[in-house]
This record gives sequence, C-alpha cells and structure tokens, in this order.
Amino acid sequence: MYLITVPRGTKHKIVQKQQTYIKVKDHSVSGEEFQLIVNNEYGYLETTPQPLVEKLPEYYKSENYISHTNAKRNLFEKTYHVIRNMALKRKLKLINSFSSEEKNLLDIGCGTGAFLKTAKDDGWEVFGIEPNEKARDIANKSCEGSVFNIEKLEVFKAQSFDVITLWHVLEHLPNLHAQVLILKTLLKPNGTLVIAVPNYKSYDAKYYKNFWAAYDVPRHLWHFSRESILRLFKTVEMKVVNTLPMVFDAFYVSLLSEKYKNSLLKIIPAFFIGWLSNSKAKRSGEFSSLIYVIKNDKD
Repeated sequence: MYLITVPRGTKHKIVQKQQTYIKVKDHSVSGEEFQLIVNNEYGYLETTPQPLVEKLPEYYKSENYISHTNAKRNLFEKTYHVIRNMALKRKLKLINSFSSEEKNLLDIGCGTGAFLKTAKDDGWEVFGIEPNEKARDIANKSCEGSVFNIEKLEVFKAQSFDVITLWHVLEHLPNLHAQVLILKTLLKPNGTLVIAVPNYKSYDAKYYKNFWAAYDVPRHLWHFSRESILRLFKTVEMKVVNTLPMVFDAFYVSLLSEKYKNSLLKIIPAFFIGWLSNSKAKRSGEFSSLIYVIKNDKD
C-alpha cells in the first residue's frame, strides 16, 4: 500500500521538522539511508526525506515484499503465513464483537485479500482497496471482484461503512492528516475504525535500534506510539476506545531484524527477544505492534 486519494482542495498542515531520533537503512530494496525525525506536536516519527508519491512504487518492487504475495518459499514467508492464519481468526473475532445490525466492511491496503475472504465467509459484505495490481488480482479471485484500486475511494459515499480496517497500512500512507479525514468521512457515525501499526517505543524496537525491521523505511513514512495515535485522531474528533496487543509481531519482527543483522542463529535470539518484549509489554503496554479501536467522539 502506498497511496490513497486525497480530497480535492485538502490543505496539509506544515509541521516544522525537529531532532533526528535515529538513522535507518532500507534493508529490503534500495539500501538507502533515511532519518526518522521527531514530530513534537503529535509524537510520531517522520521518515526523511520522504520519496515523492510517484516514486514510492519503486520501493515496493521486490519479490520479498510479503503482503503482495501468497508465496511460501523460505522460512520468513512460511513464518509470516503461519502467523497470519492465526491472526485472521482473532481479527474476525474482533470485528464481530462490534455491536451492529449490519456487517459492512472496508479493508484498506488489503493485500492479497486473506482477511476480506475470512470476513466474507462469515457473512460480511466486504470491500477492499489495494493499489498493487498483482496483489489485487490475487484478492479478487477469492473475493469475487470486491477489491479495487485507489480511485474507488472517490466513488464511495460518505458514511458508508460499519467497520473500516487498516492492518499495518496507516504507516504507509502519504498525506497522513488528509488520510485520517478520509477515514472519518467514510465511516458511519456509530461505526468503528480499526488501526494496527508498529510501536516504536516497544522493547524490541529499542533493542534492535536501526536494525528494527518494523521501521521498514521508506515504505513506512510514519512511526507511531500510543500517544501519537491519540493525538492524531483527536484532530478529527475521534477517540481510541480500546488498545489491543499483537503478540506475534514481536517474534516475526525480531526474526526479520536478526536477518538484517546477519545473525547466524536467527531463530534462537529472535524468539528470546520476542518473548522478552512481550513480557515487558505486559507491564508497560508497549507491545511491538498495537491494534487501536477508534470511534467518533460524541462528547
């Protein structure tokens, strides 16, 4: 996922750049180095320099970009799909817990459509947005043509969806504040927005530092903490009503981080750091990735 249409005439707030938090290399595609700059107003980190929107697709041109393929060629891909299959049931249970007579779902950045297919099989009316043509074609084979390119967002009517989900997608989107406004506009007044993003204040992020795989620059344009999500959605009068851990992410991200470090025994240290990160997060709440359940603020 690298682009969502921005409403015509939308103006973006210009925030003065602050201090460098860390410098990180693109380990997946380009080998280029980027700075992560602290945004003091909202608390997130900004990848700098950010590629031009028209250049972003170049950074996704890799057979190793796993959300755009169903391949299981190696340990990392097999691990990803095992974790994904376990997570799908939990995601379905979560959206089924929202009290609504209708079951209408929009999944933005749906990749190859695994979550949409799971929800569809459970009786949800599903729609997906996926700009990557290869992934979109795979998704439409199982979702009966309900996955579209980004232009479809201009066709959807305001307040169309009971549930909108972005599973590790928000961090990819340029024009962040405009994207948040789009999400609010498409959501029904009593609807629920579900956002899952990495947490740069987790223990595994602090341990791996510039090797932390969830920085994934420059595909990840923004890097969030719990406080930054609260501040960001407050700007459109929405509030976080629940925060849930994604415990498997600590293990998978640690495994990939060990790969970037060229560790000889990747599985053993990755498992230990993943376990340690989750253990510490039980007290601090700073899990490797977090799911935010967000509603319109009616107070």
